[in-house]
Amino acid sequence: MTSQPSLAKEGATQPHKGEGTPSADGPHGSNGLKAGLKNRHLSMIAIGGVIGAGLFVGSGSGIAAAGPAILVSYALVGVLVVFVMRMLGEMAAANPASGSFSEYADRALGRWAGFTIGWLYWFFWVVVLAVEATAGAVILEGWIPAVPQWGWALIVMVVLTATNLVSVGSYGEFEFWFAGIKVVAIGAFVVIGFLAVFGVLPGSDNPGAGFAHLTDTGGFLPNGAGAILTGVLMVVFSFMGSEIVTLAAGESEDPQRAVTKATNSVIWRIAVFYLGSIFVVLTLLPWNDKSIVDKGSYVAALDSIGIPHAGQIMNVIVLTAVLSCLNSGLYTASRMAFSLGKRGDAPKSFAKVERNGVPRVAILASVVFGFVAVGANYLWEDTVFLFLLNSSGAVALFVWLVIAITQLKMRGIILREAPEKLVVKMWLFPFLTWLTIGGIVFICGYMVVDDAGREQMLPSMGIAALVLIIAVVRERMRAAKV
Repeated sequence: MTSQPSLAKEGATQPHKGEGTPSADGPHGSNGLKAGLKNRHLSMIAIGGVIGAGLFVGSGSGIAAAGPAILVSYALVGVLVVFVMRMLGEMAAANPASGSFSEYADRALGRWAGFTIGWLYWFFWVVVLAVEATAGAVILEGWIPAVPQWGWALIVMVVLTATNLVSVGSYGEFEFWFAGIKVVAIGAFVVIGFLAVFGVLPGSDNPGAGFAHLTDTGGFLPNGAGAILTGVLMVVFSFMGSEIVTLAAGESEDPQRAVTKATNSVIWRIAVFYLGSIFVVLTLLPWNDKSIVDKGSYVAALDSIGIPHAGQIMNVIVLTAVLSCLNSGLYTASRMAFSLGKRGDAPKSFAKVERNGVPRVAILASVVFGFVAVGANYLWEDTVFLFLLNSSGAVALFVWLVIAITQLKMRGIILREAPEKLVVKMWLFPFLTWLTIGGIVFICGYMVVDDAGREQMLPSMGIAALVLIIAVVRERMRAAKV
């Protein structure tokens, strides 16, 4: 266990001792990773990271479950994410690191904490690789059926693996354009939708569109206030990814500026991309319109105002979102594996960096497990893959909880060791930090008693407990050797 974690100066050569180790990788840090990400890359990674494929694909189910009140569900989770990102931004701006919250937990709470949350986060993203590769393969097979689904899944995985192996700059460039398409698409959807709602969109044939849809079909809470919590469980995981920018900052030209900018912009990103787009859907169509679930909320909304080929347009956008998620997922998993290797919590080979500044072994190890998960999806969809999916389902909540608890202690460490680095501050500390912790614990507890949520929470808790036991045993064995 670490007894007195600190923000030490860069340049120390110890691989890891918990306390007194270098706290920041820095743009040209001693870890070997190159500062190949430009400010425009970081800006788009920050914006695009919060727009996952789940927003496009899964929002219809949330609307069907909660009705117009799904806006409250999105708002509640959005506020939670804003608080978590503010806390993470405080730590990352003071201490940019390739392992982000895992390294901060390592220093503030103990090595067992960094080990546990680091491996859980890596596990989450390698499972996501399989989910997104399969989703992309379904779309591509629909366009070119001559290539089977598994073939398309293999192709997209290989292409994006190659991209990540070339350089961090190539990852950043791909993500810049992938995220750019997502941002433009959502922005255009919101603008077109509002023009239709106000009746000024040329050629629109949806005279029933308007704010009345928020209350004219069973009221704003058609399924009762409890549906808001059900909606929270359905949308909470679509927000995962906003923290990626804090991992990428360690390979940027100006990490402190990038993190500060990303943290300050998270409010409007969530307001526009999530609340804005869902609000448009709910004002264009009654919440219980079957097409919202059958076609997807965005396709149904575009169809309702006469946008031609809405389904194919949205397929292109969803494919872009899927590729973006795959690209970032592989990058994120590999950097977390690299950080764990650097700290001695994973094979040392994970921390090896090639001449081009890329941790090749960490990337290949992550993608190999991703391929295994893809194979499980095709061979044992209802058994092995379902377990992998459920056991990674609540990791987002665990990560957010660890970030909040870590920030409680890291604030004091930063003030004691390097107060000038506290350029981003969590609002109303520690009240809002404790409020966030309480909110996350409440959601976790509600998932345990909710039938659908329990299917994810219990396996996730089991995997987390297993990793935690391994961490504690390793720590005690290490202490016994000293």
